[in-house]
Amino acid sequence: MVLGLLKRGTAGTHDTENSDSGVASSVDASMFVQAELEAFQVAHKWDPNLPQEEIEAVSEALKVGDLEKKVAVETTLLEENSPYPEVRAAVRNYDEEVPANTIRAWVIGLLWTTIGSAVNMLFSLRNPSIALTPVVTLLLSYPFGVAWAYVMPKRTFRTFGTTWSLNTGPFNMKEHTIIVIMANASFGGTFAYSTDVLLAQQVYYGQRFGWGYQLLLTITCQMLGLGLAGLTRKWLVEPAAMIWPSNLITTTMFETIHTRKTPDALQLSGWKIGRYKWFLIVMATIFVWEWFPLWIAPFLATFTFVCWAAPNNIVVNQIFGGQTGLSLIPISFDWSVITAFVLSPLVYPFHAIANTLIGLVIFTVITSLGIHYTGALYSEYLPMSTGGSFDNTGAAYNVSKILTPEFTLDKELYAAYSPLFLSTTFALAYGLSFASIIAVIIHTYLYHGQDIWKKLRSSRTEGVDIHQRLMMKYPDAPWWWYAVTFVVILALGFTTCLAWDTHMTWWAFIVALLISFFFYLPIGIIQATTNVQLGLNVITEFIIGYMQPGRPLAMMMFKMYGYITCYQGLYFTQDIKLAHYMKVPQRVTFWAQFVATLWSCFVQIAVLNWALGSIDGVCTPDQPNHYSCPNAHVFFTASIIWGVIGPDRIFGPGGIYNAMLWFFLLGAVCPVVVWLAARRWPRSPLRYVSTPIIFGGTGYIPPATVMIYATWGFVGTVFNKLIKGRHPGWWTEYNYITSAALDSGTIICILFIFFVLQLPDKVQPPRWWGGFGGGFQNNVDWSGTPQTALANGTFGPKSWS
Repeated sequence: MVLGLLKRGTAGTHDTENSDSGVASSVDASMFVQAELEAFQVAHKWDPNLPQEEIEAVSEALKVGDLEKKVAVETTLLEENSPYPEVRAAVRNYDEEVPANTIRAWVIGLLWTTIGSAVNMLFSLRNPSIALTPVVTLLLSYPFGVAWAYVMPKRTFRTFGTTWSLNTGPFNMKEHTIIVIMANASFGGTFAYSTDVLLAQQVYYGQRFGWGYQLLLTITCQMLGLGLAGLTRKWLVEPAAMIWPSNLITTTMFETIHTRKTPDALQLSGWKIGRYKWFLIVMATIFVWEWFPLWIAPFLATFTFVCWAAPNNIVVNQIFGGQTGLSLIPISFDWSVITAFVLSPLVYPFHAIANTLIGLVIFTVITSLGIHYTGALYSEYLPMSTGGSFDNTGAAYNVSKILTPEFTLDKELYAAYSPLFLSTTFALAYGLSFASIIAVIIHTYLYHGQDIWKKLRSSRTEGVDIHQRLMMKYPDAPWWWYAVTFVVILALGFTTCLAWDTHMTWWAFIVALLISFFFYLPIGIIQATTNVQLGLNVITEFIIGYMQPGRPLAMMMFKMYGYITCYQGLYFTQDIKLAHYMKVPQRVTFWAQFVATLWSCFVQIAVLNWALGSIDGVCTPDQPNHYSCPNAHVFFTASIIWGVIGPDRIFGPGGIYNAMLWFFLLGAVCPVVVWLAARRWPRSPLRYVSTPIIFGGTGYIPPATVMIYATWGFVGTVFNKLIKGRHPGWWTEYNYITSAALDSGTIICILFIFFVLQLPDKVQPPRWWGGFGGGFQNNVDWSGTPQTALANGTFGPKSWS
């Protein structure tokens, strides 16, 4: 397009008329290119994923009056391919004219939606649990699609003016994408969050509102975010800067499975192996290896040799332990441990890994050591790092000792029992959550505010990259589709809250949704550029605890709507970007997400009610087949802590953890300081510093451990810093497919062990020092022994209210 304008402006100047026309065309081209580059500069001024040399090339082009140089820069960055090496490595820069909206894609997609939703719902009730992931769907749906193409007739039919066929030819990547999008929408988050609320209500609170309530709660929980996803496409999907790193593994797997190309051996210094063959070799290798840490030799998963040498030394185990310690020598040979909670480190940009590690070292390690060994927060009587809550004897906090028969707080019993105590890293986790939630707002305003406002007023064609340009030939999914969906689900949400005795007021429901709306863009921008999602679970608990104290049921629902609306919506946004990369029409994507999510709600509620009615002793601690509903119990305990005891008694004036509220101020000040410093030294590493990730990148600690994040960070640094810098050709071809293969082989091994060995409970793992229950666990790290153990008596304040 730009080249065409340039040619028209430089040719045909042999007469006055043509000369005038050429000058006008040249001016048009110059203005167009200037506007494109200026839009690019604004959008990518603080872009940590864009190579510095490309940012400087744009700045230099804007300073000179050479139109050809500007066109060359604009063409390279926007018209020929993505400006990001990660995207260029994983996403093709052209579109194939193949059908996406086929009977085959819908049938296979709904089949896996049903299987995945049912399996994940059922086994979420079990301890230990297991979950099918969309990676499994991607792998197993491929042979289904190929078999369909081979078996089904190719005859065409015409119904109501529409021509269709059961077999449109070879199974293609766009159909495969639709299937994976349906799986992500329905069970990408393993199971509906609302089912934890339902189980806590039915099992612990004795509330049985029936199928209608269950369905409405689940539908509104799962589908409110769809409207937000569609209405924020201009900011979170269409810009090139929103790369959504986790999608790059999926696109690489599609390309590898469907094309099976062999890379250029010269570029890779003689490396001739094809990506598909490499994928199979790595997947098979990790499948075989994972039998050792998962079944035969679990000591390899948490390789804390220092603790084995000094099993009874409390300080050594707290510093070097991998279970309840700070793991200063982190070693793990288990991919499922390295990727637990934070997914594959090969996906995250190095700047995201570095910021996460900065937060890990400063707060989780150094600050924890300072708190723990100075005796602050009564930490010497508690484990260093664990997700449990404790009373003033060091035992697990027994919420039944402070409740009335109506599940409200009995103040006399509470005063006679104990205040709530948290481990050192757990207390810091709340403070860091407070800081991150403030930091993400200020960071977004400072670094992206100008671009957000500009996109609000700009057209879809301004500053577009190659992928957006290719998508523009397909009809857009109208914004009102998403708006109507949101309004309808919103009405169902009000019905859910008010038609039953949920204790959730209409205004509390609105506040919960406003929290999701307010944070959606800031959290989405962070996730789209770094693969780190900051959660709203803590802040929603904190707010409802002050808004409606003493209402545990309302607390659960407020948290669900305030947190999951944003969480689930970003899942939808991520998949809209996946469809964007794979050139699947937006209208097909909308209906795939809508139908799959709605159908999965019915499947999960049906399975939940079947399990509650058919499994003897379900949700009891001693259920013979381990269907003890562990998630529901944790959810119930959290509802008591935040909904009954309340944040004011924990963090308010006189509360043991009142000092954590200073993190709100820290989260407000640090982004401003970093931004000012980055403006002063724009070419320094300060431009890569992200305070929201420093504060919130380790948000899963606990229950995640320092070892998980440290080993994750080490592996990510090796691949996305060292290998990417020294062997860019190999990294471009093999990084994402290596990650996919490691994930795939590991999950297949986990599923095989669970369904073949653990579920039948016929075969026991090897019993030896390095096996389950072996001697490697006989140390203070595994037992969580505090620095100062109480034989008798209590610790903590003398009185509390």
